[in-house]
Amino acid sequence: MQETRTNSVTPMSEILHEGRHLKLLRHAGWEFAERVRASGAAVIVAITNDDKLLLVEQFRVPVGRRVIELPAGLVGDDSASEQEGIAEAARRELFEETGYDARELKHVLTGPPSSGMSSELVSFVIAGDLKKHGTGGGVEGESIVVHEIPLSALGVWLKEQQCGGALLDPKIFAGLSLAGRTLQF
Repeated sequence: MQETRTNSVTPMSEILHEGRHLKLLRHAGWEFAERVRASGAAVIVAITNDDKLLLVEQFRVPVGRRVIELPAGLVGDDSASEQEGIAEAARRELFEETGYDARELKHVLTGPPSSGMSSELVSFVIAGDLKKHGTGGGVEGESIVVHEIPLSALGVWLKEQQCGGALLDPKIFAGLSLAGRTLQF
């Protein structure tokens, strides 16, 4: 199930601004953002063999806060990986961000995370049979903290993070549901 993104710019779209990573477009009365060099994003639901969910934490400038998220990243966003598919991007991002390799990857859903504001599509990938081979933390310019949280304690841990000022990415809850896991929150 490999879905590809097509460029949303049509001959009738007006480019309002184009930066290094994003374009702001207007079409049929809608203003929306589009990524310049990526075909989508991979969101990875990675559960270890001992039932721990891998989460990442990083400061996100647009919201001005720490955000707890599933590991994720862009598909085909640089010249070395512009032809990669969703599975390859998921494998690469999981290792870069968490230090884990996945022997099993299953693409389960692609959809828009914010269809009124962006043309971006995200693909959820379930990662299994995980082995730790690195420290994670992201690539140059990223400052990612890796969390390995037992599923049995996840709801309490997420509430503690929220009470401590962190924002929780709703894709955590969607990803767990797609992986067939429930969460008491």
